[in-house]
Amino acid sequence: MKYVGQSASVSAGAGAVASATDVRGSELGTRARVARLILENGPVTAAALGTTLGLTPAAVRRHLDHLTDAGLIETRTARVYGNRGRGRPARLFAITDAGRSAFEHAYDDLATSALAFLEERAGPEAVADFARRQIGELERRYRPVVESAAPGARVRALAVALSQDGYAASASAMPGGGQLAALAGGAAGEQLCQHHCPVAHVAARYPQLCEAETEAFGRVLGTPVQRLATIANGDGICTTHVTSPTLTRGTTEVGGVSA
Repeated sequence: MKYVGQSASVSAGAGAVASATDVRGSELGTRARVARLILENGPVTAAALGTTLGLTPAAVRRHLDHLTDAGLIETRTARVYGNRGRGRPARLFAITDAGRSAFEHAYDDLATSALAFLEERAGPEAVADFARRQIGELERRYRPVVESAAPGARVRALAVALSQDGYAASASAMPGGGQLAALAGGAAGEQLCQHHCPVAHVAARYPQLCEAETEAFGRVLGTPVQRLATIANGDGICTTHVTSPTLTRGTTEVGGVSA
């Protein structure tokens, strides 16, 4: 969800990089992009970063060294399965808690205070209205992308659209049975995961943000959905169960809930 604070949080994350590395201008922008790619895509090699951003190996190393010295990223050794052969294992670069905080937590206090003021003056329903209005713009953009996909590929299409907006989303089949299916009442379907939430700390106090997003997913996908876990609630990822449309034929679906 792109609510109050997401675009600001990216800028603030870049500001954190700047304060730690004392860089400005295009250097700052590129370094922030490097950190953001590592945040969204998980551990990645320097070569992959250079290819994605069109940077020379020397430029990538310079940015990675600054980010490492600032404590925003850390190095890991890639796991090797089977015979490794010659050469050193690949080094991966991963975001640290400090780096994640630079992007996710910036302006949380301001956003939370603004919503608290709105709630105090106009009541809890005003916060819910705000959340629905904010998610409405994303819903309008995602709907044509999802509806143009084949029926069996719509959850994946939504995941791709979410990832393009920075949510690091993925989709996978979830057959009946299993722990997650049990949480969803045993219903078969798919699982939509979001590994990044820019407003997690604000949503922890105002769950209306997550509720509006879940309702929008149900409307865009045209099938009941159920939120099983959220980053705002302390879970590692936001997980949404999407019921298979074949199980809902003959029912009327309103706002993501079968009626």
